[in-house]
Amino acid sequence: MTTFADFGLSKELEKSVLNMGFEEPTPIQAQSIPIALNGRDMIGQAQTGTGKTTAFGVPLIEKITVDGGIQGLVIAPTRELAVQVAEELNRIGQVKGIRTLPIYGGQDINRQIRSLKKKPQIIAATPGRLIDHIDRRTIRLNQIKMVVLDEADEMLNMGFIEDIERILGDIPEGRQTLLFSATMPKRIQSLAERFMVEPELVKVKAKEMTVTNIEQYYLEVHEKQKFDVLTSMLDIDSPDLAIVFGRTKKRVDEVVEGLIKRGYSAEGIHGDIPQAKRDQVIRRFKDQTIEIMVATDVAARGLDISGVTHVYNFDIPQDPESYVHRIGRTGRAGKKGLAYTFVTPREIDHLRIIEQVTKKKMTKKKVPTFKEVIAGNQEATISKLMRVIENGENAEYKRAAESMLEDMDSVSLLSAALKLLTKEPDVTPVTLTAVAPLRNKKPKSFGGRSNNSRDRSGRSNDRNRRSDRGGGSRNRKKNQ
Repeated sequence: MTTFADFGLSKELEKSVLNMGFEEPTPIQAQSIPIALNGRDMIGQAQTGTGKTTAFGVPLIEKITVDGGIQGLVIAPTRELAVQVAEELNRIGQVKGIRTLPIYGGQDINRQIRSLKKKPQIIAATPGRLIDHIDRRTIRLNQIKMVVLDEADEMLNMGFIEDIERILGDIPEGRQTLLFSATMPKRIQSLAERFMVEPELVKVKAKEMTVTNIEQYYLEVHEKQKFDVLTSMLDIDSPDLAIVFGRTKKRVDEVVEGLIKRGYSAEGIHGDIPQAKRDQVIRRFKDQTIEIMVATDVAARGLDISGVTHVYNFDIPQDPESYVHRIGRTGRAGKKGLAYTFVTPREIDHLRIIEQVTKKKMTKKKVPTFKEVIAGNQEATISKLMRVIENGENAEYKRAAESMLEDMDSVSLLSAALKLLTKEPDVTPVTLTAVAPLRNKKPKSFGGRSNNSRDRSGRSNDRNRRSDRGGGSRNRKKNQ
């Protein structure tokens, strides 16, 4: 069995890895770290959730010195992923004193300039905002030792490929380049041939990409039934933290509005929500101030939130990669997770393709009945009562209970309490704008989607927004 001690890391890095609780590397880490430590260019084909940040983070920080300016660069497709990468790298580099600064659109650029004056050794950046800094000469790339392209296929889909080519062209030759991508479309292969030197390929097999500790179900429902089925499932499952995925920004807004109308604690996240608000929603969700986060696929990439017990695919994802990324938000850190996918009758073939590519068959689940919802609510109430008893939070009510028991039997008293506390299914009318079913498009291989950034059905999809500049020198659309 390979361990991190087998990599011959410096004492500082060994201590950081030990502090983070890492012992046995994941498959992508075990294969990637030795190659990167030897200074070779590398292509890693792996999904989010396989530990790829550590796979490039360990060799990146090992090669960097405290005094030497910006020596490492990680380019990521979304703000959330850039922030997550920076957090992970700061943990890995803590003992050695290597600092990583996230750079992304939507944040005040002057604030970033002030942070850059503190001389971080690594930058984790989205492409558009990075180019803004390059143009302003607030970031110089002349000392870069290693550059990492994280989720390169996603950057291609979001229209960043020309920005990537320009950035790589500005970095001096002799650097080491690592590229990570779930899929390898021709444009990414061309990018690798142009900017990498005899890269070694590390590929995590599809069976290792799917998460085994997530129970996966699907429910066949008509479009008009979806919202009522969702609330029924929420009542039955009573999730601690749940993420609901919708296909469009409008869908997310309408689902959030409907959930709040029916008394659920929910907020949404998508590309039209200001960055400060998005950060606030994510923070409240992590703190469990809200129980349900409704999101477009932007939240499937890069967000690392512990404790998510349930994922509901309100709309079936457009491709197998998105499905894997979505459900990967639960079942993390060795814990069990539940994932439900709502499928309209016309989308069953699309579901079968996801099953075929991910090599995981979903279990069909019946739409819950009214009686099942009531039973689920009763179970949730009983669980709450048991927690109060176990935590000893009911002492001040014992005298009142003893007084009531003098006039009635305990069963009658407890059943009345259950009736009072059990939530009745809310049938407040909620109408959502219908979303057209996905057209079936059979992939050639894992994640074999078209390189065309526009969905084949002609839908507007907010994953295809290009810019993340938010105040940059060029006028571009917002990204997610």
